[in-house]
Amino acid sequence: MSEADTCRQYVLPKLRAAGWEREPHSIAEQRTFTDGRIVLTDQGSRRRKKKRADYILRYTRDFPIAVVEAKPEKATALAGFQQAKEYAEILGLKFAYATNGHDILEHDYTTGQVNQLDTFPSPEELWARLCTHQGIEDEQIAEMLLSPFNLASGRTPRYYQEIAINRVVLAILTGQKRMLLTMATGTGKTITAFQICWKLWNSRWNRDGEYRRPKILFLADRNVLVDDPKDKTFTPFGDARWKLEGGEINQGREMYFAIYQSLAEDERRPGLYKEYAPDFFDLIIVDECHRGSARNDSSWRTILEYFHPAYQLGLTATPRRDDNVDSYQYFGNPLYTYSLKQGIEDGFLAPYRVHRVISSWDQQGYDPSEAEREKYGRNIPEGEFQTKDFDRAIVLKKRTETIAKHLTEHLQSTDRMAKTLVFCVDEEHAADMLLELSKLNSDLVKKYPDYICRVTSKEGSIGRGHLSTCQDVETDAPVILTTSKMLTTGVDIPTCKNVVLMRVINSMTEFKQIIGRGTRVREDYGKLFFSIIDYTGSATRLFRDDNFDGEPDLLTEEEMDEVGRLRPDSVRVVEKRKPDPEPIDPLEEIKDDDTSTMPRKYYVDGGEGRIVKEMVYELDAEEHKLKLVKLIDYTSDELRALYPSDVEVRQQWADPNQRQGIVNMLQDKGIDIEELKEATNQPDTDPLDLLCHIAFDSPLLTRRQRAEKLRKEKQDFFDIYGAEARAILEALLEKYAEHGTEQFAFPDVLKVPPISEYGNVVEISEYFGGPEKLLGAVTQLQSLLYAA
Repeated sequence: MSEADTCRQYVLPKLRAAGWEREPHSIAEQRTFTDGRIVLTDQGSRRRKKKRADYILRYTRDFPIAVVEAKPEKATALAGFQQAKEYAEILGLKFAYATNGHDILEHDYTTGQVNQLDTFPSPEELWARLCTHQGIEDEQIAEMLLSPFNLASGRTPRYYQEIAINRVVLAILTGQKRMLLTMATGTGKTITAFQICWKLWNSRWNRDGEYRRPKILFLADRNVLVDDPKDKTFTPFGDARWKLEGGEINQGREMYFAIYQSLAEDERRPGLYKEYAPDFFDLIIVDECHRGSARNDSSWRTILEYFHPAYQLGLTATPRRDDNVDSYQYFGNPLYTYSLKQGIEDGFLAPYRVHRVISSWDQQGYDPSEAEREKYGRNIPEGEFQTKDFDRAIVLKKRTETIAKHLTEHLQSTDRMAKTLVFCVDEEHAADMLLELSKLNSDLVKKYPDYICRVTSKEGSIGRGHLSTCQDVETDAPVILTTSKMLTTGVDIPTCKNVVLMRVINSMTEFKQIIGRGTRVREDYGKLFFSIIDYTGSATRLFRDDNFDGEPDLLTEEEMDEVGRLRPDSVRVVEKRKPDPEPIDPLEEIKDDDTSTMPRKYYVDGGEGRIVKEMVYELDAEEHKLKLVKLIDYTSDELRALYPSDVEVRQQWADPNQRQGIVNMLQDKGIDIEELKEATNQPDTDPLDLLCHIAFDSPLLTRRQRAEKLRKEKQDFFDIYGAEARAILEALLEKYAEHGTEQFAFPDVLKVPPISEYGNVVEISEYFGGPEKLLGAVTQLQSLLYAA
């Protein structure tokens, strides 16, 4: 019997006999729960196979409780047992079953036991076991936990959202006052928060146990983070919604929205939050809570502490780092974490390519001459300026123009209408980039006047209008938005295909928020992956951080009272790693002083520069690490521009003096031979053969193959020398075969074993008839090596 026959004739009847068809939704058959990872290919992208469970058993429509994996009758139940466990752990279920239609294996996560069964447990039995495990004794709590989702929008929560919703609701119902959810950007924190609120609101849960709907406050630090949820996701709450702003007090609603700034006290007004009793709210949800709401020294923390009777839930996209540890200390360890890595693996989030682009200024630094003056006639301080200083302390107009030109060429070679976010150093830099990009794209600016827009705090409502239009998947323009920090978090642009880094980013938390702008998938609009175009080195540096996307690394401390009982509010997170470094301004004399009549930056209009290197990395589908995929084309183009064929390259390379010139010339163009070896996975290939293979499709030889070829074809060269000299040349050739051309460094190579065993440099040269003849023999060896 096939697996399908086994399911139809044996598995389904056994499930029905156990009572699993009491409701139409009780048995979800052949249910996929991931979208299949998106894998980048030369032709574009494709999806891997989706994860699919044979059966997901649901106690109610919105409460899954068990998973069943079926195998053909001829197989054993054990054949599907590991897969059943894997799926149960992914889906957050406590009961996993594997069957061949006759035998049933059960893994009960509530007890840790593996049981052999003849029949499936009934829905009531599994629910009773789960309630015992979760400590649910009150029927009213059980009923509230099972309160249905709102599916009026047609969007059924994904599996991880179901886990997050039910865990938070259970924690609230069982009295946990502070909670945290860590969910990667683009995985639906807002819809998760909405369903949590809906279940509690619809079941009339509240802190006091009265028969009334709860009063809930949705809190964030930016208007866009509360306006979008209020006006879109939370519309089913109807007239229960109210935004607290402008000092207006309203205590007659149930679903409140506010930004901290509208509630907080400042020098101009008393805190609006004080107009509400500390126990007014039953639940407070803090979106993007890593952005300072829980910092010990934050005025916003005062609001949370004032409303201390309320249950408080923090939402964040970033695993624990030292720059967001306060959130973890305040809200506690996450009830559930759904990471960027898992989102990409499941196919719900878009993978990315990283383009590392290096200009000559960023590669070499900018070192002004002693007498050089800038645009406003000021002497430029001595010292070398680096990437971290550009556009923050000193503005190099040519660098700005060169980077804008490169970005324009990238869009021209890919998609000029691909929505693109450009993160600049500050608002002035965002304005400079807008002007340069507008000049270079005047044809599209003529057709779409808002093709490029700046979205910063100074742009106010105009900028927010451009942002709102860009977010609409149906609009063509704006296409490019230049910004500083306004778009780093909480902004959903589903079709964003390019995230451009033009400022140095040191905070891992901010970095993850920025790249999260591109992780949303819109397959219906051709958005399956996105590019990170990095002009500062921030992306490649932070992606290599071992803690880039791990689980929160938490250590906790707990306090006991005098009789040995745990103090309920004493559990706290202990810091473990050093914080990310903050950028340091090398020009301390430049102050951002409003009273100053001189600009706070130095401005240099002259100079020449260019893009010297572009490397493209992709996210490896197996190891979740960046791998270099495009340095080869660039190398080929540059080498063929220098040499018409491989003959001239080989002639120059054979001469030790000219060889170093080739290496230096390639380095000036940003080509590093060791990087090429890594990119092509050819660690043992001779550099000359690698270069000629890339540029002229010449055969590849390893160093050892080239050495053996010389021994075989040019034996007469060795025969003209005595035994000792031949042995020295053989040793030198062996060193090359093992380690490369740097072993021909003369006379240092004569000072290390095994060559040094023949004596000092003078003694060794005597075997060849003197120093000049020794040097001539080594030079001829290299010429013959590359002629072979």
